Amino acid sequence: MTSIGIFGANGRMGRALITVAKEQQLSLAAATVRSGSDLIGIDAGELAGCGKIGLALAATCAKAVQQADVWIDFTMPEPMLAHLKLCVAERKAMIIGVTGLTDAQYAEIQAASKVIPIVWAPNMSVGVNLMLHLAQTAAKVMGNTADIEIIEAHHRFKKDSPSGTAMAIGASIARSLNRDLTEVAVYGREGMIGERPQQTIGFATVRGGDIIGDHTALFADIGERLEISHKASSRNTFAQGALRAALWLQNKQPGLYTMQQVLGLPKLD
Repeated sequence: MTSIGIFGANGRMGRALITVAKEQQLSLAAATVRSGSDLIGIDAGELAGCGKIGLALAATCAKAVQQADVWIDFTMPEPMLAHLKLCVAERKAMIIGVTGLTDAQYAEIQAASKVIPIVWAPNMSVGVNLMLHLAQTAAKVMGNTADIEIIEAHHRFKKDSPSGTAMAIGASIARSLNRDLTEVAVYGREGMIGERPQQTIGFATVRGGDIIGDHTALFADIGERLEISHKASSRNTFAQGALRAALWLQNKQPGLYTMQQVLGLPKLD
């Protein structure tokens, strides 16, 4: 059985991963927190609120990384890159759900994938990855006449904006229309800005409360509009997808894989 490790086990996603791994009776072999944390030694299940599982939280280090076959990381870009180096050194596969990456940081993931197998995705849920395909289909049919807007909402604690998922939706639509997202994206509107250019792809961001994650791709034409929406009501949805990816990734050759591959969906254009 594939043994699984979790970086940042004390975070919101870390706790969700521990809970779902217990529910699915998966082999959770390690769960780590930053060195010096007061949580070191606490039972991971008790931390997650799902009861004791007999696994103590450990400090993130090479020795801890050796304990699992595949590691899951939903932390932040800088710590994730430190974790990535540990996994490369120990030849351990990795699932990365960290967003808000710079081009240079993403390039480090690409370089690491030449040594270890990695699944990186801005969103691990089945529904969102299906939404990417539906948005591409809509773009091919309506994109040359409709105005395209992407609306996303998340909890007040989210640090990147727009969300990685919103950017993935926009990039998927732009590719379908042979547009360069860096040239056509509009991230905010204020004042007398004039008529909306049809070629643009707009992004609207909402931050508030404990919203897990809502995304809508809006195709607004004259006389009709199409909305493709996904709403997450639990972080367990993302945890389930990440754990599914971890099981799929075991014994894969080094490379950078997508959730479309994990789910067996057709390759995006």
